[in-house]
Amino acid sequence: MAERLREVRTEAGLTQAKFGDALSVSQDTVSLWEKGRSVPTTETLALICKTFNVSADYLLGLKDY
Repeated sequence: MAERLREVRTEAGLTQAKFGDALSVSQDTVSLWEKGRSVPTTETLALICKTFNVSADYLLGLKDY
C-alpha cells in the first residue's frame, strides 16, 4: 500500500504536507504510510479513495487499476 499511496500523492502533484492537509493528518503521518511503517485508518482510507478518485482495492493491492 505504501507505494500506491505515494503514487496517488505524486500524481496529484502534492507534497506529503499538502496531501496530509487534504486528509487532516500530519506530514509525518503521510511519511510513515509511505515508508510502510503505518497504515491509514479505515475512515482515512475511504477519504483518500473519495478525494483522489481511486479504489480501496487498488490501494490495498487487490487490483492493478
